[in-house]
Amino acid sequence: MIEKGWNSRTVTSLLYMTIFGFMIVEVLLNLTPPISRDAIIHHLAIPKLWLAHGGFYEIPWADFSYYPMNIDLLYLIPLYFKNDIVPKFIHFAFGFGTGLLIYCYLKNKLSKNWGLLGFLVFFSTPAVARLSTTAYIDLGMVFFATASILAFVRWRDGSYKDAKWLILSAVCMGLAAGSKYNALIAWLFLNMMMVFYYSRDTKKGLPALQYGVAFFAIALVVVSPWFIKNYIQTENPIYPLFDQFFRFLHHAGEKGASIAQIAESRWTSNIFQRREVMFGESFLETLFIPIRMFFQGKDGSVQYFDGVLNPILITMLPFAFLTKDLNRDKVFFLLFSVFFLFMAYFLTVIRIRYILPVVPLLAILSVIGIKNVAEWADKKSSQVRRACLIGIAAVVVAFVAFNFLYLKNYFNTVQPVKYILNQETKNEFLSRNVGSYPAMRHINENLPDDVRVFLLFLGRRGYYLNRPYYHERSFGMNTINNMVKASADKQDFRAYLQSLDCTHILMRTNLVNKYLHDNFPEKTIIHFLDIMKKYWNPVYESNGYAVWERA
Repeated sequence: MIEKGWNSRTVTSLLYMTIFGFMIVEVLLNLTPPISRDAIIHHLAIPKLWLAHGGFYEIPWADFSYYPMNIDLLYLIPLYFKNDIVPKFIHFAFGFGTGLLIYCYLKNKLSKNWGLLGFLVFFSTPAVARLSTTAYIDLGMVFFATASILAFVRWRDGSYKDAKWLILSAVCMGLAAGSKYNALIAWLFLNMMMVFYYSRDTKKGLPALQYGVAFFAIALVVVSPWFIKNYIQTENPIYPLFDQFFRFLHHAGEKGASIAQIAESRWTSNIFQRREVMFGESFLETLFIPIRMFFQGKDGSVQYFDGVLNPILITMLPFAFLTKDLNRDKVFFLLFSVFFLFMAYFLTVIRIRYILPVVPLLAILSVIGIKNVAEWADKKSSQVRRACLIGIAAVVVAFVAFNFLYLKNYFNTVQPVKYILNQETKNEFLSRNVGSYPAMRHINENLPDDVRVFLLFLGRRGYYLNRPYYHERSFGMNTINNMVKASADKQDFRAYLQSLDCTHILMRTNLVNKYLHDNFPEKTIIHFLDIMKKYWNPVYESNGYAVWERA
């Protein structure tokens, strides 16, 4: 119907203009300094520490420094030249590249306009659009995982004769796994399905196993540098994942080691119990999370999956199976999406970003669904055909409007134009968007180079500090607990302060106060604050963030 309902060139022009409009907004957002949470916690912060240290080194106080970092390595280059805007464009390029993969698949299987629509469905999806304006790694992982899946499809379409597509698929999967651990789920699925499909299609079991082993071996070689590094440093190649299990393996013969250690985790209760305790959700509400994620996503909300998708990705999905065209691909894409959602549902904290590898395939299926409805209507009477044409147009317009309004609201929140037009300095922009920045600026400009800063309830955001700093996994809760406990005795308190090995503390005061009042009696808090003031002096406070110096 895209081809017949309107002039094909007109539709092509409209699609190009819409895609270009989204790109312009994202480019403007990318011209500003990084303010996104994980960028200033991890993806820019760790490469910056590497550069400051003069090379790679172990950072045991930052568990995320053990994650695979293929994408972060790319950020090293612009950071070396003191540029932290280019990394956002690198991540943007991976989102654009994934859109191109979708476009190429749909163009080859259907037509150019359907390919452009697939590009638009993916690229304008709110979670993708927002990530395209950050120095994160998710879109890099999604690009390589999607390339791996589509390369396998190409190998299968050629009756498994052209081995270069198998090799390409394996290399891309290794790059995906070397970008983010979530890709391990995609790797497991594709490896299993490769053996299954080859065996079923060719009736040859042994070659199927051989190709499966070859795929696994190639992908493993590509990702192995990160696994080897982690094994040398922690005895766990995928640290911090399943760390209790690997500890048990290495210390099984030691006194006290037991299977019970494997289960030791703050997530020992099942997902239904966790959601009920944390959010008061019923069994059915939790059960339907894989569906709710497409309708109820909200940025910054742990309960609502910290991200936003578009309902079109799932509402048009059933219509993809109205016909048997491309049935083999459609079933494969659906199986991958279901498997990935199921595994992510139980293995990780539920976040939109963590299930992004399914979005490109759901975008493809959604476009096929729209096409199937259009072709079904095209065979009906003129009235039915006209009604369906209007309905499909309304669906497309609604999804574009939904995505545009999301991006517009995000644009208005960041307000990049003033910075781009030099109506606002970098310090002013960062002070407006990063609450802790004024305190960090004070440290950078007023404290000597040899200070050591401990971050307390700062969410581990340390990128804008130009002085040595560290934090701990509990964001400061363990430190507060130990400090309060030690404050019962002055000598113990002084000893604990010495063990902190820091000269200054940068804290978010309202969170520290809230944690104290939520966990300790008033008398204990008063005593703790009194002894704290004897050993620490407040030297700066702004925006609810304070810098304390050891007396």
